Amino acid sequence: MPSGRTHDRVTLWSVPWITLGTLILTREGNLALIVASAFLFSGLLFSPDLDLRSRPFQRWGWFRFIWIPYQKMLSHRSTLSHGVIIGTIVRLIYLFTIVLLVAMLGVAIAQLIFGFDWNWQTFFQLVFNWIILNPKSAIALVVGLELGAISHILADRIGSSYKRYQKYGWQGIVPKRKKKRQQKRKTSPTRKSK
Repeated sequence: MPSGRTHDRVTLWSVPWITLGTLILTREGNLALIVASAFLFSGLLFSPDLDLRSRPFQRWGWFRFIWIPYQKMLSHRSTLSHGVIIGTIVRLIYLFTIVLLVAMLGVAIAQLIFGFDWNWQTFFQLVFNWIILNPKSAIALVVGLELGAISHILADRIGSSYKRYQKYGWQGIVPKRKKKRQQKRKTSPTRKSK
């Protein structure tokens, strides 16, 4: 498994290529900026390695405590943290839930102190409307987050394969064939009829 520094290098060296690739595919600078920003965020702060006390975890600073329950719920490199697509979805749901709980508490306190009117239904309607009006931007955001996670997962797999290769040669990389057991048939001796 590569070090945190290696993962950071992979992320930083990949950003220009991700940006260029998005520009070529979409021909839209704002989408390239969204994908590149989401990719950078995913690689440096929203990494699959949030399931342990890693560099991305440390980068959350004062807010790193929000990832401690996540670490206790998931084991390192489980499908729910390092799985393609599912890992990003689980982290998004987890972060969205934490932010929503904190926001609800903050809005409730602010309403008591300042007495302003707030409606959660209106807030969610605004978010939903933004997604409906800007589907390309929403997709670009999700694609960037997922590409950041995929670059991390690929670096892990390539790094692990290389270490197995160094230790065992090609036998460490190529899966071993399982020998099929040939079951001996128990046959009873046949009697010859008289």
